Amino acid sequence: MNLNKVFVLGNLTRNPEVRSLPSGQQIATFCVATNRFYTDNLGEKKQETEFHNIVCFGKLADISSRYLTKGSLVLIEGRIRTRNWLNSQGIKQYRTEIIAEAMQLGPKEIGSKSINEQPPQEITLADDTIPVIEESYPPPPQEIENQEEEKTTHKNEDEIDVKDIPF
Repeated sequence: MNLNKVFVLGNLTRNPEVRSLPSGQQIATFCVATNRFYTDNLGEKKQETEFHNIVCFGKLADISSRYLTKGSLVLIEGRIRTRNWLNSQGIKQYRTEIIAEAMQLGPKEIGSKSINEQPPQEITLADDTIPVIEESYPPPPQEIENQEEEKTTHKNEDEIDVKDIPF
């Protein structure tokens, strides 16, 4: 069994570039930067940045061109593909890309406030919804209390409470 699956959560380094194939299908390409923080052997904190080339086709290309801009937070789910070709000097060139299969948009900045501080704005595309990565995780304590109350009010007698288990 084989598996080629990638998840990348990062920020766009440039606005998506959109073009069309001769068949009319749209293609959007952009780059996502991811950071890795670690401590080296000497105890110094270090940061590494990786840049990932992303390719979106069809509806994902349309969504990315309409809603993503430089600096946007995005989660891409896809697969890795490496292309090769001969350049004008006859040297073989390689490019590794992530072909996007799913995408979640991060919070969008409106002025100086994020969209999570504004009243909810629904974005619809022909019966599809665009999932948004929530910036405020974990939820505020008030929200957790409300969820706890809902759980206790909707409890069945057949359910086992974790507090009743003796170990």
